[in-house]
Amino acid sequence: MAGQIEAEMEFFDYDYSSFYYSSSDDVFAILEPYTQWYDQAQVRGYALYAQPMSSRPATRVDLREKLGQGRLNLLNLSSYNYLGMSARPEVIAAAKRGLDQYGLGAAGSPVLSGTMDVHLELERELASFKDKPAVLLFPSGYSTNVGLLQGLMRPGDLILCDQNVHASIVDGAILSKADVRFFKHNRPDDLEKKFNARRGKKLVVIEGVYSMDGDVCRLPEIVEIAKAHDARIMIDEAHSTFIYGEHGRGVAEHFGLEDEIDIHVGTLSKAMGGQGGFVAGSTSLYKYLEGFARSRLFSCSLSPVVASGVLEAVRIARREPELRAKLWANVRHMRARLAEHQVDVGDSTSQIIPLMIRDDRRIFDIAHHMQRSGLYLQPIVYPAVAKHRSRFRISVSAAHTTGQLDEAVDILVRVLRTEGVL
Repeated sequence: MAGQIEAEMEFFDYDYSSFYYSSSDDVFAILEPYTQWYDQAQVRGYALYAQPMSSRPATRVDLREKLGQGRLNLLNLSSYNYLGMSARPEVIAAAKRGLDQYGLGAAGSPVLSGTMDVHLELERELASFKDKPAVLLFPSGYSTNVGLLQGLMRPGDLILCDQNVHASIVDGAILSKADVRFFKHNRPDDLEKKFNARRGKKLVVIEGVYSMDGDVCRLPEIVEIAKAHDARIMIDEAHSTFIYGEHGRGVAEHFGLEDEIDIHVGTLSKAMGGQGGFVAGSTSLYKYLEGFARSRLFSCSLSPVVASGVLEAVRIARREPELRAKLWANVRHMRARLAEHQVDVGDSTSQIIPLMIRDDRRIFDIAHHMQRSGLYLQPIVYPAVAKHRSRFRISVSAAHTTGQLDEAVDILVRVLRTEGVL
């Protein structure tokens, strides 16, 4: 028994960071030890990741067990389908019409044969929605941030990022070869220090809502500091576009600071239930990135089928503000129910509600217990969050019913109490 416990502890002493470097001169030397660890990880709980789904990412989903042959029908709190657009009949019908008209894919990069009229129509619709002169489409949210930062910034420039920004922002900043500095999360005072009387081109990069903690950026203070240092400002509103603000334009609109932000980034894979990303800004920014954002320039264009569906989703979101109202009513209800049971949700104020566990070893056992109890809620561990900051992450949708949210809370509380977390 002691040997089994010792082996278990040894296994949990490893994670992805243990396999980042290898002392060997052989590029492939790291593959076998990683595979051995990963195979054990699957058996011991990591099998919860990449479970094949055989249904829409709706409020209930059908999953196949990775280590078994069974199928599960679970209440879904994991998908980013914030406004329920992925399953809207009008969106599906529009995508089908797009398939009939354009075929499956664009079959070319945007600057060659991959631009279709539906792409331009979607750009115009998004520009009108964001109240900006121009919007440039990208095939994914990840490629948007990578291409934007790599395309705009150069060696010798300065990029100042909140330390909790998405990996795509980090990767784009690194590819630009600019000087990259990270300031403490949501700490304008630390941003001030990081400028350090720096001269030259400067860009501050933040997010509207941070995806792992669910907290909102301190935008007014950050804008004031950035302007004082003659820095441009980029905000990634992946988790706040179509959700925050009077018209749904995001956190910048919520604070009344849209015109103070130089670069607005959004995604089409979350509230719009589709795929792709976009940059909203000046016409000159559009034209420059069209030529210099390599992740777009050398990628196949966004599928016209997806573009057709997303175009309809954007139009629905604009004409049905009650969707945002329903989402926020659901968020308030979920927060009130969790507060009744004193569930730790960290600093979240958004539709993303983390359930803080802070136990990297036990979280997978708890997650399996959640699934067996009927709830699809994925564990979040390193490298998505810092070590010993593990949590579950609830994504509330406008499509959830009050009854479904109550059922979810009942399951959560029962499991957390059984597991000794509450």
